Amino acid sequence: MHPELRRFLSRFIGTVILTLIPVIFIAFVSMPISLNRHPGEPVPTDLPLRHMT
Repeated sequence: MHPELRRFLSRFIGTVILTLIPVIFIAFVSMPISLNRHPGEPVPTDLPLRHMT
């Protein structure tokens, strides 16, 4: 593989991974914590409904 291509791909993949880390953290850690459940789970009916704002 050409050295320039190898350097470009390593920087590109590094940038993509560093961009996805905050997205994954927000989607799978902070949202379930703030909702007290996973976003795909149904809302329990015995709890009062809250707006996120």
